[in-house]
Amino acid sequence: MGGMSQLAPSSGEAAGKGIAVRSDAADTRKTRRDGDDVGMDQRISLITLGVADLARARAFYEALGWGGAQQPDDEVCFFQAGGMAFGLWTALGGHGAPGIELAHNVRSPEEVGAVLAEAQRAGGTIVRPAALAEWGGTSGAFADPEGYVWEVAHNPRWTLNEDGTVRI
Repeated sequence: MGGMSQLAPSSGEAAGKGIAVRSDAADTRKTRRDGDDVGMDQRISLITLGVADLARARAFYEALGWGGAQQPDDEVCFFQAGGMAFGLWTALGGHGAPGIELAHNVRSPEEVGAVLAEAQRAGGTIVRPAALAEWGGTSGAFADPEGYVWEVAHNPRWTLNEDGTVRI
């Protein structure tokens, strides 16, 4: 994370748990009063849509003016979308298309398991434990209480900037 930032007491539920929220916009980690980080950074690294036909979906977005797609195989492609990435995937989370999955990239393989554990403690359900992924990184996933799935991933080929933005 970035340098030390001012801590301001938070209000509501977080304050009752002895948690403070850093005040700078780039660093949104919560910190317990004992100095340990809590939870996951408040950001989305990737939004992936499940698609039935990758070529058709990619052509649609390219016709809208989206460019620079990276397509590592016949199942998925990624577009840079500002400070995050946008993906199209034919086999979204094993659930099939259509669907949506959010992703939160982290800076190390170990952080994948830590964020999954925090999500479980908060009431989420682990849908895919942290494991080495066939694409060379570490990945796992949790569902929030409403069933929305978040992938937590460390991708050694993507850059995760200090401010949380991702570059593919």
